[in-house]
Amino acid sequence: MASSEFVALCQSQVALLTQGLGAALSAIYLTEELVESGDAKLIPIVVYPETGAVWEENRARWRLADATGRFDQIRRLPSGKLQPSSRSQRDNAQISSTQPDGGENPLGRQRQIVLPLMHEGTVMGLLVTGRDDRPWNDGEKLQIERIAQTLAIACIMDRQREWLEHQVKLQQRLQAQQRDLMDDLLHQFRNPLTAIRTFGKLLIRRLRPGDANREVANSIVRESDRLQELLQQFDQAIDLTAANSAPREQLPPTTPQDNRPIPLLPYTVAGSQPQSQSCQLAEILEPLLDSARAIAQERNLVLVANIPPNLPSVQTNAKALREVLNNLIDNALKYTPAGGNVYIDVGKEKHCSAGDFQAIAITDTGPGIPPQDKEHLFERHYRGVQAQTEIPGTGLGLAIARELVQQMKGEIQVISPAYDAGTTDAHSLDGRHGTTFIVWLPLAKF
Repeated sequence: MASSEFVALCQSQVALLTQGLGAALSAIYLTEELVESGDAKLIPIVVYPETGAVWEENRARWRLADATGRFDQIRRLPSGKLQPSSRSQRDNAQISSTQPDGGENPLGRQRQIVLPLMHEGTVMGLLVTGRDDRPWNDGEKLQIERIAQTLAIACIMDRQREWLEHQVKLQQRLQAQQRDLMDDLLHQFRNPLTAIRTFGKLLIRRLRPGDANREVANSIVRESDRLQELLQQFDQAIDLTAANSAPREQLPPTTPQDNRPIPLLPYTVAGSQPQSQSCQLAEILEPLLDSARAIAQERNLVLVANIPPNLPSVQTNAKALREVLNNLIDNALKYTPAGGNVYIDVGKEKHCSAGDFQAIAITDTGPGIPPQDKEHLFERHYRGVQAQTEIPGTGLGLAIARELVQQMKGEIQVISPAYDAGTTDAHSLDGRHGTTFIVWLPLAKF
């Protein structure tokens, strides 16, 4: 679309035609796309007087000139007054925006003039003007040619500006997506790093003084701490880049191509959905529980897992689900104070019009989630009241979890206080509010 500055220029040029040259009717049209020949839709930009033109079907079709400026056919004009009087006059009209004196012009003998807005052989629109009381003289025709030239140059500059702005915004959106991906990968790196550090510390406790393996365990902890420091440096660099980037609300709307899922995990085909298969939840949870129990032991927490045998299989992506559960279990361990409990329950089912689902519920005995934070809970980088505490976090875990669950055709649900989920039947919350996250996954179909 034409910018407000270009429209203002068009209005000033139409005013010049009307007031300075006595034009009774003037109109400026732009093509939807830059063309060299063929049919193109014309859009009215400025028409004077406004009631003097009727635009048929909103966007009439015109046969535009080729690169030499010859018009093969003008199918419709905005007013009968501007219609050339005969087919032979249309066919013989030689109109040039660069050579006003280039030979006899049949249109010059008429009281209306139609000029293409051209730049380097490309037609960008039309300037139409006319009057009934007298023909145009040579000086007036020269002025009209110069107005058309001015409009053509302004039009190409306006379209170049629009294209450059569009390219800049696309680049900003690409950079934002790259930042999101880097944030996600760094966040996913933290959980296994925390587990490795915890295992190293547990090994130190269990090995006797003088044991040759204690130095290996100490090295594991030391290098883990070093990796933690590097992660903090990465975070600072990303924050600095984000501070110098355009706000997200200023970025252009996404297209279906832009909206494809960010590849948080390796997929079978680039940009495709995570590959799903029939999986047993117990097999997916087993390695996660080993790490979680070690972390719970270090933090003086009790981890209780209730996984019934012979559960039906679910249709999911094992790597993606492992990442989801890892984030949720890590949050439960992180926000539960020492002496608290974390519960993992599997097996509840629900049957609805959307299909059959099985649940994995993760409950903590922490402070719970304030009502004002619930609606923003799955937004990227949102931490709510937890941002005011000393508990570290990036506000990415839940956003990543929900995105992956949705890609797996599942649903994630949060309930806080946890007793609203009915957990008090099986677990004691010890007077704490607590929070329950429930991941619903579709049952496998055989």
